[in-house]
Amino acid sequence: MKLSRGRMSRGLMGIGVAAATFVMSGVAMAAEVMGQPQEWEMRLQRAATPVMENIIWFHDFLLWLITAIVLFVLVLLLIVIFKFNRKANPVPSKTTHHTLIEVVWTIVPVLILVGISVPSFRLLFSELDIPKSDITIKATGKQWYWTYAYPDNGKFEFDSLMATDKQPRLLAVDNELVVPVNKVIRVQVIGADVIHSFAVPAFGIKIDAVPGRLNETWFKAEHTGMFYGQCSELCGKDHAYMPIAIRVVTDEEFQKWVAGAQKKFASARNSTFASIEAAAH
Repeated sequence: MKLSRGRMSRGLMGIGVAAATFVMSGVAMAAEVMGQPQEWEMRLQRAATPVMENIIWFHDFLLWLITAIVLFVLVLLLIVIFKFNRKANPVPSKTTHHTLIEVVWTIVPVLILVGISVPSFRLLFSELDIPKSDITIKATGKQWYWTYAYPDNGKFEFDSLMATDKQPRLLAVDNELVVPVNKVIRVQVIGADVIHSFAVPAFGIKIDAVPGRLNETWFKAEHTGMFYGQCSELCGKDHAYMPIAIRVVTDEEFQKWVAGAQKKFASARNSTFASIEAAAH
């Protein structure tokens, strides 16, 4: 009896430790830093835009739906295995048609697909239909960095290269893309040499930067802070070192930054990394 109680107490202690670990991990996930990947992350990054919120909702909706379908099929398989095996049914059924079942397995999948397609198309339209923008930014993908231009704010531009002396590793840059919070930002994307891809997970945007073709996307960040992305199209040997860093600030901070950036990058066309590299050759 003492041995059984000892085992029981150890079992309860183990359950308590597991429960505490689960609770602490939940708290840690709730307090995760927005805008960048986290260790042991199993879900999508936290949403910072309305589009990303819809993407997460649609992802979770499909996850629960496919889980229900898988469990339903599993139950049917178990019924067939245990109820209609040779031992339970020595004389097999010779039923060949069942009108009701055939109608059900035709109509139900159609209804499921319609239920998936409606929010899917709604999400696609919200991504592709660009609303009236407050600010337009042009992002040019190059091997292996980004050049950003602000045609609505003085027409200055600057290069954004990965910074090896900053954190987070492989995501921090020397010159960040700065935008105001709660404003519709239209991003025009193009490639200067090969195909790149402009992707920021927390914003729910990913669009190819194709040479000779101007693609457009948009986002409306609802939270201030730093948000990171990367080139998501294999573009050469340094593809992994082509991060995207976007700093979302208040309107006042953005106006101050624009005033400073206009002076700092006034001669950007003559001092960009591409022009310096070309002059060296």
